[in-house]
Amino acid sequence: MGVRKKSHRRRSAIGRFFVYLILIMIGISMIFPLYWMIRGAFMETSLDVMDVEQFFPNKFDFGNFKEAFESAPFDQYLKNTLYLLVFNVTATVVSCSFVAFGFARINFRHRNKFFAIMLACMMIPGTVMQIPQFVGWVSVGAFDTFAPLTIPSLFGSATYIFMLRQFFMTLPKEYDEAALLDGASYFRIYWNIILPLSKPALLTIGVFTFMGVWNDFFGPLIYLADEANWTLAIGLSNFQGQYASEWHLMMAASCVLVLPLVVIYFFAQRHFIEGIALTGVKG
Repeated sequence: MGVRKKSHRRRSAIGRFFVYLILIMIGISMIFPLYWMIRGAFMETSLDVMDVEQFFPNKFDFGNFKEAFESAPFDQYLKNTLYLLVFNVTATVVSCSFVAFGFARINFRHRNKFFAIMLACMMIPGTVMQIPQFVGWVSVGAFDTFAPLTIPSLFGSATYIFMLRQFFMTLPKEYDEAALLDGASYFRIYWNIILPLSKPALLTIGVFTFMGVWNDFFGPLIYLADEANWTLAIGLSNFQGQYASEWHLMMAASCVLVLPLVVIYFFAQRHFIEGIALTGVKG
């Protein structure tokens, strides 16, 4: 018996070793692009950034950060991005939670059929809708405005509605019944009972939306022509030219632009993971 236990422990130790080794390799592969960006931010020239044999800067050039943000009106880009962030995060959380509340807590005729139709919208690739949407926005005179980048959030997202609906269904129905007996309306139940109990899920949707808007490049590229309306993602791409690219300045600006995402995830990590875990508990 003692020999079997030792053999089993040896096999378990070898198995854990290979598992940890694979996880470490995956971790390094994911961290390496971030390291390469930080490395490039302190390089003196673009040629140094492209030198794959130089893993560390010979001289840390902190002036890249100042030069990067003085070479373009990043303050205006930041204002535009913050406007899109506040509007889209608020509108998405409110609209998606409102629709999800109806699907999860209110029994109405053909509820499941309408929910199935909404789920079918998740199966339509976004690229299929890009040309019709662009033609539609141009026809109503919304090109080079923030309307195409903000108004759709007022109507919710099928994916986020599905996630919130799953979370709302985990909350006891007795809360609704007790509130209805006390004369509360469905809107009051939604606003005063369901939303306060759903902070992890709402925070998850907010973080997802924040990341999507902050990193969105394709949408502003299509709809925004005037430089005064550009976002940070578009301004960052301005460092890359047709014949020459200022990679060291782009890397410096990228480091600063990545920082808010890291900070938000750091402070919201516990609620973020909790929200992800609970949105699929009940079908």
